[in-house]
Amino acid sequence: MRAITTIIALAATICSFAAPTERETINMNFGWMFHAGDIAAVPTTSTLPQEGNGWRNVDLPHDYQIEQPWVAPGDDEQGDNSDQASNFKSRLSARGFKEMGIGWYVKTIRPQEAWKNRRVIIDFQGIMYVGDVYLNGERVGGTDYGYLGFDIDLSKKLRFGEDNVIAVKANTQEPLNSRWYTGGGLFRDVKLIVTDRELFLPRHPLYITTPEVSENKATVAIQAEIACYLRTEHLKVRAIVKDKEGLVVADHTTDIPWNRKMKVYEYRLDDIHLDHPHLWSCESPYLYQLTVELCNENGNVADRVETRFGVRTIEFSPDFGFKLNGKKVIWKGIANHHSLGALGSAAYPRAIEKRLKLLKEYGFNHVRTSHNPYSEDFLNLCDEYGILVVDELYDKWLTQFTGGRKEWTEQWQNDVPEFIKRDRNHPSVVLWSLGNELQTYANLPYNDWGVTPYRMQKELLHRYDTTRLVTVAMHPRGRDLQTDSLPAPLAKETDIAAYNYRYMYFPGDGRRFPWMIFYQSEANLTMMGPNFYEMDLSKVIGLAYWGMIDYLGESKGWPAKGWSDGVFDISLEPKPMAYFLRSMFKEEEPVVHIGIVDNVADDTEWNGIKFGGERLSDHWNRVPGKKLTIYAYSNADEVELFVNGKSQGRRSNTTDPKNRNKMRWDNVTYADGYVEALAYKGGKMVAKHRVETAGKAKRLVLTPDDIDWQADGTDLMHVRIHAVDSKGRRAYNCQDQLEFSVQGDARIVAVTNGDMVSDELNATNTRSLYNGSAMVILRAGRTGGKVTLTATPKSGDMKAAKINLGIGNARKF
Repeated sequence: MRAITTIIALAATICSFAAPTERETINMNFGWMFHAGDIAAVPTTSTLPQEGNGWRNVDLPHDYQIEQPWVAPGDDEQGDNSDQASNFKSRLSARGFKEMGIGWYVKTIRPQEAWKNRRVIIDFQGIMYVGDVYLNGERVGGTDYGYLGFDIDLSKKLRFGEDNVIAVKANTQEPLNSRWYTGGGLFRDVKLIVTDRELFLPRHPLYITTPEVSENKATVAIQAEIACYLRTEHLKVRAIVKDKEGLVVADHTTDIPWNRKMKVYEYRLDDIHLDHPHLWSCESPYLYQLTVELCNENGNVADRVETRFGVRTIEFSPDFGFKLNGKKVIWKGIANHHSLGALGSAAYPRAIEKRLKLLKEYGFNHVRTSHNPYSEDFLNLCDEYGILVVDELYDKWLTQFTGGRKEWTEQWQNDVPEFIKRDRNHPSVVLWSLGNELQTYANLPYNDWGVTPYRMQKELLHRYDTTRLVTVAMHPRGRDLQTDSLPAPLAKETDIAAYNYRYMYFPGDGRRFPWMIFYQSEANLTMMGPNFYEMDLSKVIGLAYWGMIDYLGESKGWPAKGWSDGVFDISLEPKPMAYFLRSMFKEEEPVVHIGIVDNVADDTEWNGIKFGGERLSDHWNRVPGKKLTIYAYSNADEVELFVNGKSQGRRSNTTDPKNRNKMRWDNVTYADGYVEALAYKGGKMVAKHRVETAGKAKRLVLTPDDIDWQADGTDLMHVRIHAVDSKGRRAYNCQDQLEFSVQGDARIVAVTNGDMVSDELNATNTRSLYNGSAMVILRAGRTGGKVTLTATPKSGDMKAAKINLGIGNARKF
């Protein structure tokens, strides 16, 4: 059995302090000038751009690609990205039918006099897809893989007493450099960090583990990376732990003898002991707060960082799969790309939170970050909501898929440390993944189908974390070349056997190789049900369903702009199959939901796996007399279906994986009125779902998120708009176009409606209703007060509708 016992901390959140001897953090997200397309020369103070002539003001996070028009396939292009089309035959279908290109960002800063003789760092959490940073016309740094962050020391290059110009060039590279929509630009946070120049805590300085965890005590081991250029023989590091209520539960200072030759050193502080610790779990994601203060030999604080952490143990074994705090947990997961629907790739914390809350509501407890590191805010929120994360670094170990600008063989040595040091202290992260579906590529370095590159990366990874196992997700067609009956060599090398879709290999491979621990790293919608229930749930880790939230890119064919095989549409509305999944993932909750077959889509082969099947909806506005096939998704014992009060028969649930929780009625004659499903357990009705025929749309109903919206300049408010009839029933047939306007300290950043084939843009103020629904996303300003959103139909009889939204104080994640 492989057991891992650890105490985990969130990626260090740096505190700001007014005192010049301590750390300052300055938010750099606001007030950038942006230009779409390349420019003749890098901007400087003498060529500083002004608004106009292609330049405009933007705030971060920002994705310039989502603002671009759709680009239809040319006459000589295949309109999709499927296997039949031969991958990438369509130039832009993988990338969301958005053109590739360059974007420039420019911002001026005037350094404070107090910063002289101090260390001034600019920190980028990412630049999509590759990027270059300039200060006063000189290139000072950049990134060749924009999913990872980096920082640049500006201390010796800043000009005091005058404006300094920071310019950033972002490039989405060529279409072939990614297999999905990446977005483009400064899509994550940027900040300035000012510290003491001679004594400070460098980037990602903390590594927190625990060698012992029990109900009575947890031993906290803290390793701190320290930079000291002083002539000193002693330093002090103070560690303070507070519980969730803010009460100090531990406070200890470690005296460190300092060798003047060391300069930068990782030092293990004295252990801290927590009595009766609260354990972090999916149901109760308890977080402590740790403050680490670095002091000189006189005890004066030179630097300080704060972080939250959670105490938990994780174990993997072929006998039970996965245990969290000693209890068996099945991973009920999703594998999606990082983009956020109508917002593109701009990493808004509130948009991430909205998705995580939706997933939790439907029974998910796991996310695989396919196929790249997500934002730090994403992991912070997974820590808060108790989501188990498989943290993935790459797609393929090839230059083409890792930025396209620098050879991967020269890049991974820098990427692995940044990736692990950034994320290793999150309790939500339970498994590292180094790549995806790559073992079939003959052109991988070292010509052994990925085994040697994996070993090299894993060895480096263990330099920075030994508390988690390591995997790579296997291509479904990538078995052993000598005999298809055996796993690929790489699958036998990884700590966890992560198979995309091929769960049916688990029993046979497990018998031949009894040490293998199995995880279905991708599962498809077409086989939903069997691909969960046919696994031995007592022994496997679990699964991650692919693309359960529709997303831009990887289109199956124009005019679809992206993937639409999810159980939630791109505007986050649940489809009927979402309730089928909910009935599987939330066995303790009685579930019943009606799904009516609209059509049967042709199967599309994707990486050797068929996607397609029945397309369903859950409205009752049909053609009179038409024969319908109706499903009721339920985890109850029985379901009875009624049409206008007349029973269509009662169906019993089954333990057969192919039909479990999925009861079907054929040749049901449609008539206006209603359809209703009643679910019974032990003879008692436990749930029901009723759908009524809606009349003509009479008015609009605006429903905002149930949140405390904050005036921090970045917070979002999602407002759902439904057209309803005279009785308040959603009018699915209404497709009217709406125009949105805002009064107050907020602005529209995106509109959407769930229609993947729509040619309407997202970064605008108009959107048609789709199935009687649309959504507008507002971004808060920094003043607060009353905000009024108005939705006005551009035609038809409905009147404009308004909603008032108050904005409160700034919110920090």
